[in-house]
Amino acid sequence: MIKKITQKKIMPLTLEQFQEIQSIFMHLSNDQLIWISGYLWGLTHSAEFEKITNISKDTDVISDKNVHVDPQITLISASQTGNARRLAECLRDDIIAANLKVILFNAKDYKFKKLSKETLLIIIISTYGEGEPPEEAIALYQYLFSNKAPNMINTNFAIFGFGDRSYEHFAKAGKDFDYRLEELGAKRLLNRVDVDVDFKKEADIWRKNIVSLLKSKMHVNNIFCNTTQHINTSKLIHTTTYNKMSPFVAHLLTRQKISSRNALKDVFHLEIDISNSDINYQPGDTLGVWHENDPNLVDELLNLLNLNGNDHVSMQKQIIPLNTALKKYYELMQNTPILIKEVANISQNKTLINLLKDKEKLYEFIANTPIIEMIYRVPLILTPQQLLKILCPIKPRFYSISSAQAEVGEEIHITVSVIRYEINGHFRTGSASSYLADRIQENDKIRIFVESNDNFRLPTNSNAPIIMIGAGTGIAPFRAFMQQRSIDGSAGKNWLFFGNQKFIDDFLYQLEWQNYFKNKLLTNINTAWSRDQDHKIYIQNELLINGDEIWKWIEEGAYVYVCGNAKYMAQDVDKALIKLVSQHGNMDINKSKNFWNKMRVEHRYQRDIY
Repeated sequence: MIKKITQKKIMPLTLEQFQEIQSIFMHLSNDQLIWISGYLWGLTHSAEFEKITNISKDTDVISDKNVHVDPQITLISASQTGNARRLAECLRDDIIAANLKVILFNAKDYKFKKLSKETLLIIIISTYGEGEPPEEAIALYQYLFSNKAPNMINTNFAIFGFGDRSYEHFAKAGKDFDYRLEELGAKRLLNRVDVDVDFKKEADIWRKNIVSLLKSKMHVNNIFCNTTQHINTSKLIHTTTYNKMSPFVAHLLTRQKISSRNALKDVFHLEIDISNSDINYQPGDTLGVWHENDPNLVDELLNLLNLNGNDHVSMQKQIIPLNTALKKYYELMQNTPILIKEVANISQNKTLINLLKDKEKLYEFIANTPIIEMIYRVPLILTPQQLLKILCPIKPRFYSISSAQAEVGEEIHITVSVIRYEINGHFRTGSASSYLADRIQENDKIRIFVESNDNFRLPTNSNAPIIMIGAGTGIAPFRAFMQQRSIDGSAGKNWLFFGNQKFIDDFLYQLEWQNYFKNKLLTNINTAWSRDQDHKIYIQNELLINGDEIWKWIEEGAYVYVCGNAKYMAQDVDKALIKLVSQHGNMDINKSKNFWNKMRVEHRYQRDIY
């Protein structure tokens, strides 16, 4: 039996409380209301939120063992650059609009032991680097593939995987989760979907399909819906005015080279004006930049293909000149398996056809052969429209923000290492890095957006010690960390480990770090210069040398941060940290790995790798 729910229970506030809230909200801006909404949503959707799905003893609802209780949909988002998170938020809103019960978790906040109790589980996940799960999903991934993983025979699941076909292991993280859940006994609600960079159409279709399927699986509890459907959590979390599809048009304030004239790599410090944007960011966040291709590269490609850049082409329901399309909208350097297959089919080139049969050689070719160099080797006859059809859309590039807004105000700073190399007698540069370092000038426009990175945050406790481990431009976010800790007057100890090639040429932001050390904000600083001596010294060597002291800091509650190259530096540092804890924490290797997984779950081991 169910009693009638009174109006008082639908709005569980006294008139005085309601009027007091109204008096506060009426003076707030739209942005402030959105922030407060997100804050309140976060409070109610913590790890304890599942309690809300149980009918409270304090309500007028009387439970009955014959009353049907709907299962709850658990939605897990594991994102690297924000795409998976945004899709998860859209799907959550779709599910709520369909009067179904859902709770959205960031993978890093999900409690593993709940897995065996899930009946409806949806995971939206990106793949990073060499087929790895995103940073926020590593601990969950390792738990699932451990011998602690539970039997999941009562779980129905669906996986949506983001990937990039320019990488060998396309959408591998989603495939791994899909395979493992099935292996543990779970049943698919829907076949896994894997998408590339241009994913909107497939994502929209999948959202409709999954919601329709969930509606057919679940009984809608009208009592729950009537009391909660007015709560629309869309766009309350991670809401920004500007995003990937609607970037802010900023201006370059200044650019300064911070590596020496003799350095093997050119590294620049850029300061970008974001006045009048209302953009807010935190240390640890990432800046997305939309770049344009070098006009000289566009002309070179057009000459190779004997095409006229003034010819018009159709692109996204607009008609524009071919050279404009190539400059602004298409990738001209980064090769992909799909492009090689298209060129092989058109040209019937035996070398490319054979490459497609040998995965190892194919990806070696991709890594070492830009698109334009491939076209030098394989002559093509294409119409302008055919050319656009085989090219991939240009993608924004992401840079760790190297400033704290509390310090620099309406500016964003980034640190850019320029890719320069020679191939087949041609001098080549990175599309985005050369755009930022060579082609745009002070006061020029630049299209940007901020990606929030909650997986790389300073401790909320300003007294907690931090250990920062970075190589090359991986030092960027730690500059932001120190600016913030200086502004906040944080009492916590700070230790920097920094590695690069040469002390004289490559000590990025050297004077700033020395001043932090002189002023005692920076407690310790250890550096590793790989080419200053006959034998190479890397940052992982410095970690092991200082293992005893690092372990003491960790025991004191230190947070450990790593920023740098995913394929080499981050893996080597991870191995060194496992070895360090094994040696100084008296653990075997497996226990040491579990220790670092626990540190991840506690957000005390965080990585920003690229």
